[in-house]
Amino acid sequence: MPPDEPLLRIDWVVANLDEIGRRLVEHLTMTLVAVGIGFAISFALAVLIWRFRLFYGPVLAVSGILYTIPSLALFFLIIPIFGFTLLSAEVALVSYTFLILVRNMVAGLDAVPEEIREAATGMGFTRWQRLWRIELPMSLPIIMAGARIATVTTVGLVTVTALIGQGGLGYFIVTVGIRQFFPTAILVGSLLSIVLAVLADVGLLGLERLLTPWARSQALA
Repeated sequence: MPPDEPLLRIDWVVANLDEIGRRLVEHLTMTLVAVGIGFAISFALAVLIWRFRLFYGPVLAVSGILYTIPSLALFFLIIPIFGFTLLSAEVALVSYTFLILVRNMVAGLDAVPEEIREAATGMGFTRWQRLWRIELPMSLPIIMAGARIATVTTVGLVTVTALIGQGGLGYFIVTVGIRQFFPTAILVGSLLSIVLAVLADVGLLGLERLLTPWARSQALA
């Protein structure tokens, strides 16, 4: 970086607004796809655990191992299989959501009071009816808390995928900023990633409150 290079060049930002917008949409899309697929798979695993408790230990162990693998190491383990592609990035991103989502889903189901389960059974609910109509709605606050953590974590991890040619806003941090010694690009990529993470967290919190009005009423009481 030249000694007189400013930290933020507004002229560069204005000239690259289209590219910034495109990378922002790319970042958001990668995050939504990863969290969406991770949520669907985690939900299936949580229901499996709810039905057969013996799977809880193995599922948590495998997801825990995946979560502890450093992101770069996991990306480069996947590359020989899928290459330097978006699929490689998404497979890695999805794998990081399992531990958070499965653990929170199971914890949410476990938090349903036993007397409520017994009351539902006494009213003639089958086990599956009880799950869909009683246990899952009551578990939503804990499940949504996990979704918020997984989403914010994924927003940050998406930037790392720029090292394998993907990455949305990570393109500005890695390709333009670090490799070309251009601080403006690093600042733009970093700040927008932070803003995106905050907005995603606030948005999911709003969705949680919309889906669980009874929880807010209980808190006020």
